[in-house]
Amino acid sequence: MLDLKSIGTPLVLVLALFAMTGCEQAEKSAQQMLNQAAESAKQAIDDTNKAAQQALNDATGTQPEKKEDTKDTDGQEI
Repeated sequence: MLDLKSIGTPLVLVLALFAMTGCEQAEKSAQQMLNQAAESAKQAIDDTNKAAQQALNDATGTQPEKKEDTKDTDGQEI
């Protein structure tokens, strides 16, 4: 017959391993959600800024200045 003490330690180790793996997956998922939320917030800020600039230009009757492109070919800011 199996001795309960001999199976207890490996069982606890296996359960701890599963728990750690679950925590790592949850952390990765949370990080991905935070990254997506940050990107969405940045996009919303950019869109709001463009709309505000356009409204200001419309109100003052001025044309928007052409500003120098500060992004490289990959779309990343320099």
